[in-house]
Amino acid sequence: MYFSGISDEAGSSIAKQIAAHKELGWDSLELRLIDGTNLTLIDDAVFEKTYEAVTAAGMTVCCFASALGNWSRPIRGDVALDLNELKTAIPRMRRFGTKFIRIMSWVQGEACEDEWRDEAVKRLKLMAAMAADGGIILLHENCTGWGGESPEHSLELLERVDNPALKLMYDTGNVFAHRQDPIDFVTKIKDQVLHVHIKDGTLGDDEKNIYAYPGEGACRVSEAVRILFEYGYDGGFSIEPHLAAIVHTGELGGEAREQAMWQSYLEYGRRMMALVNKAKAEAKITA
Repeated sequence: MYFSGISDEAGSSIAKQIAAHKELGWDSLELRLIDGTNLTLIDDAVFEKTYEAVTAAGMTVCCFASALGNWSRPIRGDVALDLNELKTAIPRMRRFGTKFIRIMSWVQGEACEDEWRDEAVKRLKLMAAMAADGGIILLHENCTGWGGESPEHSLELLERVDNPALKLMYDTGNVFAHRQDPIDFVTKIKDQVLHVHIKDGTLGDDEKNIYAYPGEGACRVSEAVRILFEYGYDGGFSIEPHLAAIVHTGELGGEAREQAMWQSYLEYGRRMMALVNKAKAEAKITA
């Protein structure tokens, strides 16, 4: 078991991201944005500087939080965008010794249900083959995309793609944002989960998503974590607070924005560790 986080929520620069994780006592980063650009899309020179900074700090990268198939990419969009991004990501992952890359399964847009499913499966078959050849694993997150519509969709996606280079990531907070039952979801997919995002939240009176510290929302995070432990999960827990996005309503900018991100990230990390350790202690582990 290890702790990590999507580190750009602590700060924009890789130096700030590393510093936050060291402050929390973590030696692992989940990298997404470096100065606002995804790690899979930055140019080679910026990647080299990022690699040097991370390795010089004695840290590892547990996962690339890529934009593959995410909320910005419709199912009728050009698949070459994703294939080329994965092609760039694989050697960078191998350089870091990183096994996992986060993916989703595209926005439906104007496609019907069957087209959405069939095209997502077709694309992921290609991508899973690339991943297998590259020695890495695609982790589909329960978020935007056909596979995130329900636990049954997630499992059907794995069955249709039929490649061990495609597994699942469980985000404890996305269930409330997608109006799903958290315990039903995690219970049904638990044997395919290799990485966990910790997030929490609830719905406001206007039906808008309100993100919260872990354990303070409606996502039953502690119970979900306990269920995973009882099944035998021994992977990582990575925070994705989204609190800074709530703080930054446009009134904060520059250094004030960075400071709010830093403070909320550290507090979130400490609360996550306490919650996970408590859930593990309470789990009924028989093996």
